[in-house]
Order: sequence, then structure tokens, then C-alpha cells
Amino acid sequence: MNHILSAEEKARIGNSPKPITGGQSAIHDLDPRARIIAACLFAVAVVSLQSFPALILALLASLLTMGTARMPVGRTLRRMLMMDGFIIFMLVLLPFTTPGEIAFTLAGFPASWEGILRACEIGLKANAVILALMTLVGTMESVALGHALSHLRVPDTLVHLMLFTVRYIEVLNDEYRRLRVAMKARNFRPGNNRHTYRSIGYLLGMLLVRALERSERILQAMKCRGFNGRLHLLDDMQYRRDDLVFALIVGALLVALFFVEFSNGTLL
Repeated sequence: MNHILSAEEKARIGNSPKPITGGQSAIHDLDPRARIIAACLFAVAVVSLQSFPALILALLASLLTMGTARMPVGRTLRRMLMMDGFIIFMLVLLPFTTPGEIAFTLAGFPASWEGILRACEIGLKANAVILALMTLVGTMESVALGHALSHLRVPDTLVHLMLFTVRYIEVLNDEYRRLRVAMKARNFRPGNNRHTYRSIGYLLGMLLVRALERSERILQAMKCRGFNGRLHLLDDMQYRRDDLVFALIVGALLVALFFVEFSNGTLL
């Protein structure tokens, strides 16, 4: 039996997906509240757009923001494509379910031009919004995001739920990786057999047991530190001149988007 993990296996186990939060850029130096507000306004504006020139301009603005934040292009676009995977079936089916002028026929099912244009419109909107959110909000540490939401008067329950969810996802991921390493060390090789199904069941069971024990230890530690259901904010966020400049740029972008939309005669 091979009890020693190969270098490839160690690298595969140790390289779990990590959030894209690091880096130094003008975007990272902005006040988190300004970034959240800008992302929300941009998302609402893009969703209300209908003309392709305005949507293309919005997508270009998102790409420019990604470049300003110095995010890794390949990794960021791969994550965006993963998001597209959730809506790809809807986009593919739209041409066949939307009535209108027939563009082509596939296996006896006609596809309309109106459906194709609608699918392209939704795809541009979704990619522009998700890329802006990944750049402005996704590059924050979860603690900074929670503090910013609390300063923006978001209910404490929602902020606590978000912070604890992010924290415990990491805890569960760490426990899962440790269990997988232990299974690898015992020369476990997954397959389509009863032993594999039983081992995966044991893994999930142990994962739940360890997560429960870990949560109880964390709760006791928080109580020892005086936690009474409320997280105290230790940072005092202040808007600076760079945040004002950023707000002016975002405002100008939104005006430009609606101007292009109005110029194409599609603004309601």
C-alpha cells in the first residue's frame, strides 16, 4: 500500500479555492461603504438598461474596474464563467421559448431573433453586474464587509449571519480537507463501489460531528470573551477625498449609461 501522498496529491489537496481579496490598488484603498454603495447603484442601473450600446459600455466599465483593482484576469474570468454556468440553460432556451421572427430551426424547434437578442441582453447584464460586484465587494475581507454593512445601518442579525456563514464555511472546508488527507493517507481511492459510498458517508458524518464540536468550542470561547449577541465595531470609518472622487466617477458613469440608453430611445 502507498501511504505517502505524491507531490501532485499534496498540491491538489492543499490548493483549495480562496477568495480574491488581497492586493493593493486604488480600489482597495477606498472606503468599504463607498464600494458597497457604488456596487448597488451600478447593479440597479445596469438591470434597468435595455439597449446594447449601454450594456456594452457597462461591461467595459466593469472590465476597467477589474483592471484598476489589479485582479488576476484569468482567475476572475474563470469565476465569472462559473456564474454563467448557472444561467446558461436559461439563455440557451430563451430563443426557443420567445415568440418572434424565426432565425433558425434546430431539430424541428424554431428559434426567434427576439429570443436571441433577449438572451444576449441578459448575458451582458449578468456579466457586467457580477464582475462589478466581484471587483468592488468581492475584494473585501469578510470582516471589513461586515463592519461596512453595520455602519450602513444594515440590521445586526443579517450582518452576524453573513459573518458567521463566511467563517464557518472556512471551518468546514478546513475540516473536510483534513479528513480527505486522512483518507488519502490510508490509500483511499474513490470508485463506483460500496466501499466508496460507505467511506463518503463516514466522511460526511464525521464532518458534521467535528463541525458541531468546533461550533460548541467557539461559542464557549466567545462567551468567555463577553459576547452577548452583539459584535462591537472597533474601527471608525471616515470618508476621504479619494472616496469623493470615486463617487463623482461612479455618478458620471451612471449618467453616461442613462444618456446612451436615452440616445437609443429605449429609456422608459
